[in-house]
Amino acid sequence: MLPRHILRHILCAAALTVGISLSAQVKPGIEVLRDRGFEGLRGKRVGLLTNPSGVDSQLRSTIDILRENVNLVALYAPEHGVRGDVWAGGKVESSRDAATGLPVHSLYGATRQPTPEMLKDVDIVVYDIQDVGTRSYTFISCLGLLMRTCATVGVQVMVLDRPNPLGGLKVEGSLVRDGFYSYVSQYRIPYVYGLTVGEIAMMINEEGLNRGQKGDQLPLKCQLTVVPMEGWERWMTYDKTGLPWVMPSPNIPYPRSAICYPCAGLVGEFNDYLNIGIGYTIPFDAFAADWIDADQLKARLDSYKVPGVAWRTVHYTPFYGSCAKKLVHGVQYYFTDYEAAPMTLIQFYVMQAVYELYKKNPFELSAGRINMFNKVCGTDFVSKEFSKRFKVSDILSYWTAETEGFRSLSKKYYLY
Repeated sequence: MLPRHILRHILCAAALTVGISLSAQVKPGIEVLRDRGFEGLRGKRVGLLTNPSGVDSQLRSTIDILRENVNLVALYAPEHGVRGDVWAGGKVESSRDAATGLPVHSLYGATRQPTPEMLKDVDIVVYDIQDVGTRSYTFISCLGLLMRTCATVGVQVMVLDRPNPLGGLKVEGSLVRDGFYSYVSQYRIPYVYGLTVGEIAMMINEEGLNRGQKGDQLPLKCQLTVVPMEGWERWMTYDKTGLPWVMPSPNIPYPRSAICYPCAGLVGEFNDYLNIGIGYTIPFDAFAADWIDADQLKARLDSYKVPGVAWRTVHYTPFYGSCAKKLVHGVQYYFTDYEAAPMTLIQFYVMQAVYELYKKNPFELSAGRINMFNKVCGTDFVSKEFSKRFKVSDILSYWTAETEGFRSLSKKYYLY
């Protein structure tokens, strides 16, 4: 008999052929919590760390759901704010939420770790944000720092689980090295970690991965509850869940954007090198510049025979950013076999091809961005070794050496 995940793929393909919907009925954690009668929150003063992606399957905000059913007393704002009205990297101010009148404590402004004062009037903080499954995305860092302070002041944490939009099978990239921990590399985990936000919270808590800011390395363990989803399986990318997608940040407008983020985000640290679709309608989905011959670049990338990846030429004019109002040329990439594709290496194959064709060196063009590139990589090995010859083969063994060990460890925390 065929394995269940393979049979499911066959059935989905057949359904598309005849126009039938076989969307999985996945219940996110907020709906499971509601079905359980808000167990764990009754009689408590509740805080909520969320953003616009914290909704149920009918697009009702977790803010409204909790406010109607429990004693919701405070909101906590990650990057982009509780209502998603702050642009990438913009400072979030503490304030009062206009819709509810609740105090909003900023965790992306003067401090990124809540102070004890911010938690003095709550008994438990609920976390409900759609993750993207990539280490450099700041929301899991925000969660971990919340967990640290909650551990010191005796406040409980509840994580409402949501799907990993990459699925739960992809694990790629090296672990973070000492000297390179930051808000975009908060934990010693791979760049793509193959866990839901509830699972990664459990791992952070139990494995002592919860590092503090400003050199404080002592791990702290909070009282953590994870409310799991119902119906999600590890093979499911977000498009298989049947849930509506609400962009968790401005440059992740579609489920595919979350998949593309680890495929191109490292290159995106070099502002003066390649446009990666940001500033246009395909963020993280392309590699282009005004000096590239698209057909030539595609031919070179085709010659590499990257497993599970196909390339097409693309031409577009970004609306904003370093290439604003310039016609750029390059490639867009597609997955012919998602399971086989080395997603995080796609950008390195592009850099290799661009160097071979045009001798363009991003480490020279954007020298001021190397430090940030290293922070996102969680190491300086990649920048030092790759920049010598621009060959993926020079970093491949380093980039993949620890993934199976992490996968083995992380299975202890699988909820699905």
